[in-house]
Amino acid sequence: MNSQRLFALVLAASLFAIANATYLNVLGPSTAVLQNGQSIYLGKVGPGESFYVEASASTSNATGFVVNIGWDKLAAVNLPPGWISQPSLLYENPMKIKVTVPATAQNGTYNLTLEAINVGNYSKLGNLTATAYVNVTPDVFNLSVAPASIQSGIDQPTNLYITINNTGISDDPFSISVYGLPAWSISEQVVALHSTQSTYVYPVYVNESGNYNFNLTVSSATSPLIKRSYPVSLVARASLLNDYSAIGQGVILSPVVFYPSYELMLFLSYVYNTLFH
Repeated sequence: MNSQRLFALVLAASLFAIANATYLNVLGPSTAVLQNGQSIYLGKVGPGESFYVEASASTSNATGFVVNIGWDKLAAVNLPPGWISQPSLLYENPMKIKVTVPATAQNGTYNLTLEAINVGNYSKLGNLTATAYVNVTPDVFNLSVAPASIQSGIDQPTNLYITINNTGISDDPFSISVYGLPAWSISEQVVALHSTQSTYVYPVYVNESGNYNFNLTVSSATSPLIKRSYPVSLVARASLLNDYSAIGQGVILSPVVFYPSYELMLFLSYVYNTLFH
């Protein structure tokens, strides 16, 4: 047998073995079809955050026969110190495990073992293990705010549009709040799904005129280390329509000699409130 024919036979045998090998089909947060002993990089996660790993219960046996519920359970084992996990439910498909990183975890790359289990080896699959790598860092999202400079009337909420690009693998909630703006301390909690970009509406409000510079801050609900701030400027001024509205609420703005003007402005106030409130 010549060397070229021998090489072709070895290659064909290898490809046949790969095609018929038992595998684990990981569906998220990264995707890969893993064989026993292989590895996968899942992505970034912040200290204190949790993430989920999903995988299909389907696989094939050594002869290439597809077993729809081959894996009965998925678990994370050999975790770094302080990490905790919850295995998938028995016989669920897709299988889903939860992994929580301790809030004290230092920045760096960590690994854990994914274990796909065929309970009792009923399907003659044994167990499959694969190594999963995770990068721990507080840099797990990007933030933008529009507009960065706004003008507003008194007692008139003005909307800011907050775009959060979650580049991590956690779906933990974020809190939106402002610092440095008087008489306004409202926080809104939102969920920015992993590997997605979403825009949220957040109103700001002042009750007196002035020039205000403040920071809009987005922070993780699970870790104070995960946060970003964005500077915003606000110019608040009284407007004619605001004055008309104030008259309609009984606020006296001028001496008695201007009562005829009051009646006109009160009518305009009524029209304004009817059309715009």
